[in-house]
Amino acid sequence: MSLTISIDAMGGDFGLDVTIPASLDCLRANTELNLILVGDQEQLKPRLASALVDFAGRLSIHHASECVGMDESPSKALKNKKDSSMRVAINLVRDGCADACVSAGNTGALMATARFVLKMIPGIDRPAIISTLPSIFGHTHVLDLGANVDCTAEHLFQFAVMGVEVVKAVENIENPKVGLLNIGEEDVKGNEQVKSAAKLLENSSLNYIGFVEGDSLTAGHVKVDLIVADGFVGNVALKAIEGTAKMIGSVLRDAFGKNLLTRVAGLIVYPVLKSFKNRIDPRKYNGASFLGLRGLVIKSHGGADVLAFKTAIQLAECEIKMDVIKKISEQVETSLALRECV
Repeated sequence: MSLTISIDAMGGDFGLDVTIPASLDCLRANTELNLILVGDQEQLKPRLASALVDFAGRLSIHHASECVGMDESPSKALKNKKDSSMRVAINLVRDGCADACVSAGNTGALMATARFVLKMIPGIDRPAIISTLPSIFGHTHVLDLGANVDCTAEHLFQFAVMGVEVVKAVENIENPKVGLLNIGEEDVKGNEQVKSAAKLLENSSLNYIGFVEGDSLTAGHVKVDLIVADGFVGNVALKAIEGTAKMIGSVLRDAFGKNLLTRVAGLIVYPVLKSFKNRIDPRKYNGASFLGLRGLVIKSHGGADVLAFKTAIQLAECEIKMDVIKKISEQVETSLALRECV
């Protein structure tokens, strides 16, 4: 199966220094993969001179004269940067030249541009951002992670419908367990938004297990495959987890570097610490899907290194192979039909 992905080569904090080597690594790993690197050809050509020969027919450059800044206003980027590497990469998906787009660029601009260019799947009101977090059970899929600050119960229900299809495809789980993030597991807890969303989920065909608390994101007592929240709550939870991981790393480095004895102790437990670091390495979980659009768009962390950006490209490969957009569209149509019958 041939896969074609457009890469916003100029996006992210490190631009070509990350996107080019990550792209080449992916081409080496998957002979079915084709990549279109979108960006300033004057910068791309010298760096890709030998690669264009080595991967002839599988690697190409598509020129884009502009680049969206990481702190640029989404509305201004959408209006004024029509030939940005981000916009052109998404256009290639719309035009059928690429099966998916991967970018480490400005999240707001990427979402605004993707929604404008690709449009929404019928039946879906808003796009949502889904990604994975490491947990004691392996990892957990969570959405929305910041696309929608204010959501209705209906929006949360739609997020669940879309998220379930991603989990099915990526994890090969037939009937994923869905939890709704709340301040308690009891039915009386939470605001009207989550209570109403719970009723919608209870009356659906989804494998809804009820409310889950924040600890279920990483270490709950019950395995949950998909956790649904509005973008405000989801993003705060994500940033809190990222900050906690950084704090743990900092505390451990300080503790084992205090004196000679602690440094020796650090050497003794190094294999354990290395295993722990690998288990929660955020680079292995990089890549968030924009769900609800008529095309695949994967957002990489802006500060991603080569390994992390490679992970985002591989996520795009997986979602293309599993035909996630088609499955979401079919499930949304089925869910709407069932709702009308109730």
